[in-house]
Amino acid sequence: MSKKGWIYTLFFITLAIGFYFALAQIIPGYSTPKVMPISFVKPFRFTTQDGQPFTEKDVAGKVYVAEYFFTTCKTICPVMNTHMKEVYNALKNEKDFLILSHTCDPETDSVPQIKKYADSMQVDTRRWVFLTGRKDSLYNTARVSYTIDDPNNNLKKLEDQFLHTQFWALVDRNGDVRKIYDGIKYNEVKKMISDAKKLLKE
Repeated sequence: MSKKGWIYTLFFITLAIGFYFALAQIIPGYSTPKVMPISFVKPFRFTTQDGQPFTEKDVAGKVYVAEYFFTTCKTICPVMNTHMKEVYNALKNEKDFLILSHTCDPETDSVPQIKKYADSMQVDTRRWVFLTGRKDSLYNTARVSYTIDDPNNNLKKLEDQFLHTQFWALVDRNGDVRKIYDGIKYNEVKKMISDAKKLLKE
């Protein structure tokens, strides 16, 4: 290739790189490769700490993180919700971000019980919602929609099951589960906050 040809080649490569970075600045998420979602959140109906119905329509167009816990847990749940409080503090002013904490022990975690727990957390329950409901619906949503527990566990007798998972699901505005995080690992919690901020810009 002649010297002139090399100059033209370098010019067009530089132009292409510049165009790419310009688009990355102008269009949020342009430079981020599209990752296929893990799963899609199916319709659900639960009850909030205030005794109000809560469905998939209440999270439509929102970015949210879903977890499972129970109010009498003395092991991983206190660690998870200490970490979730940090998520809450980092993102509570984002109007399109929510935290959904589902109980895995609805027999104990009645509406008054989760209301008491929510009050103890001293959070805005319009941003961090605590949910109870039917055990089969709660467990099926954890396993099929959020994929934070093995769906094969649904084959066991419901009365013999107890779901106890430290994993969180990050869901985008379309209802797609984008990533699963370990809620007791601080580095993953920080990564989840960063990823949620990126999804909020999309």
